[in-house]
Amino acid sequence: MKIVVLPGDGIGPETMAATLDVLEAASKRFDLGLTFDHDVAGHESLRRHGATVTPALLDKVRAADGLMLGPMATYDFKDEAKGEINPSKFFRKELDLYANIRPSRTWAGLPHKVGTFDLVVVRENTEGFYADRNIESGSSEMLITRDVAVSLRRITRMCCERIARSAFELATTRQKHVSIVHKANVLKIGDGMFIDECRRVAQEFPEVQVDDFIVDAMMAHVVRAPHRFDVIVTTNMFGDILSDLTAELSGSLGLGGSLNAGRDHAMGQAAHGSAPDIAGQDIANPFSLILSAGQLLGWHGQRQHLPAFAAAAQAIEQVAAAAIEAGEATRDVGGRLGTAATGRAFAERLAHAR
Repeated sequence: MKIVVLPGDGIGPETMAATLDVLEAASKRFDLGLTFDHDVAGHESLRRHGATVTPALLDKVRAADGLMLGPMATYDFKDEAKGEINPSKFFRKELDLYANIRPSRTWAGLPHKVGTFDLVVVRENTEGFYADRNIESGSSEMLITRDVAVSLRRITRMCCERIARSAFELATTRQKHVSIVHKANVLKIGDGMFIDECRRVAQEFPEVQVDDFIVDAMMAHVVRAPHRFDVIVTTNMFGDILSDLTAELSGSLGLGGSLNAGRDHAMGQAAHGSAPDIAGQDIANPFSLILSAGQLLGWHGQRQHLPAFAAAAQAIEQVAAAAIEAGEATRDVGGRLGTAATGRAFAERLAHAR
């Protein structure tokens, strides 16, 4: 498996270095044959090439088997005419990474705010209210007058169907329960279409229990009783918000893995930002990026029918649980190690995983 590695901005290079320690240990332990093609995006690419991402980089990623994207300073990139392109958005759109898979679970040894749970938010990733993903040319956000703004949302049956299918296929490997989250009481046409497509796909999976929740009520349900849920499927913006909430309920956003997957390509990236205020201090938590790397290995293994990759992905999650319980983590999650030492300790545990 050939993986393009883009370390990112801020804490990105530190957390990516720790993640590479883990990937190299996984490759050796499970005989995966991983190879890494190192390149740059974000501020470093802007300095070198005049753009945060380049066509040559896109070609390289398309030719690879996967992409690891470090945290990016996306808020800094405001003018695409000056090469300031959001790399995360760019790859999601150009590679048609329509499914954002965000697992959240509680961890032994780490205090959490609610009872124990293990769920996954499956978020549609390519349309919705996001102005950069729902119109071919121009912008779907318009300033009608200086005091009036209008934002358009695109919802298509195709995108609803494929994200629903991703959720139901995932549910068959878990607790066989899918919860549809929507706002069809207000967004009757768009979210009505979303529910219709989810229900239609559900007919192909009679073994999977299905229910649905209005998004604002869902926020209360997740806070009150997250153990009730297994796989949650929803549209882009609702999923963006809900997945951050569930990650934080697990103990920290820094423990939330994130995979952006399409039919032919996938990108692992941390669920958090580049945190420039703590960059270079060896205190950033690398677990989110490490867990995302595990998801990328699992995606490749499933797609190519390679059991060793599935085993490696499972081992990474198991080692994460053991490391957190043992305090082999950064201080923000109750550990005693720095970023680099956390990566090394994780890799050592993984090297001896059974």
